[in-house]
Amino acid sequence: MTPSQIEEILKQSLTDVAEVYAQGENAHFGVIVVSDSIASLSKVKQQQAVYAPLSDYFTTNEIHALTIKVFSTEKWKTERLLNMVG
Repeated sequence: MTPSQIEEILKQSLTDVAEVYAQGENAHFGVIVVSDSIASLSKVKQQQAVYAPLSDYFTTNEIHALTIKVFSTEKWKTERLLNMVG
């Protein structure tokens, strides 16, 4: 499993997603999902929405650990600006 494969799966599976970024290796990955509809959900529902399309890859151990960050498009603009300055 590669980060680009995870990005593709999430882009195809999740609706109303502006951007998806994945990074990692050796079955340990982190993803950033930018979506107003997912960001409006509770933290638990956000996690469930992102885990669901990837659940088969957990059972095969292609993904062992996944860190998820969800941003609204507005929060993502702010986050990107803060990271570019730092």
